[in-house]
Amino acid sequence: MEQESIPTARYPSLRNRVVLVTGGGSGIGEAIVREFCRQNSRVAFLDVDEIASTKLVASLGGAPMFIECDLRDVTALRDAVAEVVEELGPIEVLVNNAANDDRHGIDAVEPEYFDERIAVNLRHYFFAAQAVRPGMAEGGGGSIINIGSIVWKLGFPDVPIYGTAKAGVVGMTRVLATELGPQRIRVNCIEPGYVATERQKLLWQTPELEAEVLAGQCLPDMIEPEAIASMVLFLAADDSRMCTSQTFVVDGGWT
Repeated sequence: MEQESIPTARYPSLRNRVVLVTGGGSGIGEAIVREFCRQNSRVAFLDVDEIASTKLVASLGGAPMFIECDLRDVTALRDAVAEVVEELGPIEVLVNNAANDDRHGIDAVEPEYFDERIAVNLRHYFFAAQAVRPGMAEGGGGSIINIGSIVWKLGFPDVPIYGTAKAGVVGMTRVLATELGPQRIRVNCIEPGYVATERQKLLWQTPELEAEVLAGQCLPDMIEPEAIASMVLFLAADDSRMCTSQTFVVDGGWT
């Protein structure tokens, strides 16, 4: 069962705010980029998928700035942040969203693959926050929003490194919130449940899986990417100005 489309709340404080979204070309990231554009924010996003990202920019009338970037390359990430700042101004909102939940069994994992999965799913969160911190501090504050997952709480099989990384996102959020709080930089985490993105529908979503998800949730609706984007907007806006070091769960009541 799908919910009817619900209009997004308008946040005056997000108008003209400079926002950077990682992994913004598709899935949850695409929904986040679209919603910030609707708020008339100045939006940039990073992604490795040039085709999907270019299509997204065209669909939004060229409004968001897209930079092709492999976030495993920290130098490239730092250069991309500098490019956004030069083009749009100091970044006031960072959404650390990019991740990859490819399935992997424990016996097949070698050290090189382990390190690569951590680089894809956790390491760049830290270095993106590090890169935007000076501008946020100089500007009097900012909001960093880390996208986690409930997978580590439920102990899902076939994603042990992904689950480990997502647990690490929660710890990183709390530590960074403490360290950056004196500069009025807020750091929060959002943990989505099962989100019905196009990738999930294409690769893994079956009627049996959908039934399992709905049986676990309190609410009888599949979660769409826009539900996560709505929480992101709130945490980016001044309405949440006293919220930091928190994890906000959007999972329909599964956990």
